[in-house]
Amino acid sequence: MTTSTPYPGVYVQEIASGVRTITGVATSVTAFLGKTRRGPVDRATVVNGFADYQRIFGGLSPDSTVSSAVRDFFANGGGQALVVRVAPGAVKTTLARLTRPAATPGGKDTDTTDTTDTTAADTGTDLVLVAAEPGSWANQLTAAVVHDTTMDLTEVATRLGTTADELFNLVVTDGGTGQQETIRNVTVTASARRLDAVLQAESRLVRVPDTPGLPAQRPKETTAGQPLAVAEADAGTDGGDLTEDDYTAPALQATHGGLYALDQADLFNLLCIPPPVAGGDTPPGVYQAALAYCARRRAVLIVDPPGGMTVATAATALSGLRLTGPDARNAALYFPRLLQADPAAGGRLGTFPACGAIAGVIARTDASRGVWKAPAGLDAALAGTADLAVGLTDAETGELNPLGVNCLRSFPGAGLVVWGARTLRGADQLADEYKYLPVRRLALHIEESLYRGTQWAVFEPNDEPLWAQIRLNLGAFMQGLFRQGAFQGTTARDAYFVKCDRETTTADDVNLGRVNIVVGFAPLRPAEFVILQIQQIAQA
Repeated sequence: MTTSTPYPGVYVQEIASGVRTITGVATSVTAFLGKTRRGPVDRATVVNGFADYQRIFGGLSPDSTVSSAVRDFFANGGGQALVVRVAPGAVKTTLARLTRPAATPGGKDTDTTDTTDTTAADTGTDLVLVAAEPGSWANQLTAAVVHDTTMDLTEVATRLGTTADELFNLVVTDGGTGQQETIRNVTVTASARRLDAVLQAESRLVRVPDTPGLPAQRPKETTAGQPLAVAEADAGTDGGDLTEDDYTAPALQATHGGLYALDQADLFNLLCIPPPVAGGDTPPGVYQAALAYCARRRAVLIVDPPGGMTVATAATALSGLRLTGPDARNAALYFPRLLQADPAAGGRLGTFPACGAIAGVIARTDASRGVWKAPAGLDAALAGTADLAVGLTDAETGELNPLGVNCLRSFPGAGLVVWGARTLRGADQLADEYKYLPVRRLALHIEESLYRGTQWAVFEPNDEPLWAQIRLNLGAFMQGLFRQGAFQGTTARDAYFVKCDRETTTADDVNLGRVNIVVGFAPLRPAEFVILQIQQIAQA
């Protein structure tokens, strides 16, 4: 950059160092996909704890395997989750409708409360509301319209550009949870507090429907005996069990629904799709579509085995899932399922999918040791689990491990632990370079971090200064991982390399607008087999 020098003297100019720090992305953000009691449909919602899940999605439910999976995730050390509520197609557009109760056959209103101020209580028109989200949860909603005449609203009305007799309060109550919302000083006329816009922004319970929309005048006041309520004919429904199309129908790609609601998420690292019903199986077609999606998003799919799978039928069960090919590097299967107390059955033990607990163990291991450490071993204990659906022996583990099936085991003193760290390309006969889950996850972490950390280079002049900056910045990131113990080797030369020069980017590449970067690393592989050799010392 040329500095203007209009007069003799000393000029100070700052020169950019060319250092652009690359920050490693998160490694254990877990997405959950399936049926929940309530919550937004086809929208990836961030959940930072099970209390968040209860508030947004309604907590544990016997009809929701996602609820128990999310509970297990946080119980085992999970930090952040994304939850996508999937609902049957017919349910998505069926919202419970709140209206004033119908009049009695005699023609009088069902409310018998004496209201002496008829001008305040009887004038106006009826208000119609609908639940903010579909589902039977909304059938216990009630709403009351209150004409607040106890205070002077002139100043408020003037500020809103309306009159005091146009203002009212709306009190909405969820009878199932006891949650109550009070929406104050709203109108049905054009103003900053018009009811439909205010409910859209502030209410978690109700909305104004497109039909009939807002009434022309302030709605009639309700009383304790006659709130707006959900009539049987206008009730919400949860629909039937989810089908494969509810998750992955081709039309959902265009509308970003089902699995593809995760398009809205900036990042997720793990994906759990529990069975649609307790004791059931996730359809293989859903897993296949999810695996391809995870490969595109640089994430790992945690697979729950079929409920009927045994050690003897493991090979057949794996073939039935059809999770094969290079994409299977981005999937891991854990056997068996978990036995846990079932709140819906009075605390008796029930069988639950393990995917949520496994994701929690992975998140806990990432936080304490790093993404390069296998989420398995005596430290990888499963919390909140009473037992395993199948108790495995060493011999049975020896049959499953060569197939790429990760086992859950019980050991005296250690309890229930994860005892396997292979991907679905981890079968011995495949000899895949991404046989081990920590190696694959480390590669995905590096790929995603460098992808995001090199965006600045797009449209920069493609010559040696750019290449030097790239080597500097990527090398600093890889050196940081090396110092944390992510790679093999005692020196940086042994652990990784970054190449970006005239060897990787030829003159033809420059003419085509390309810059080629080659990054290599020496991963740490888990010590899967520890062999002790013991011999006697011969005495002279």
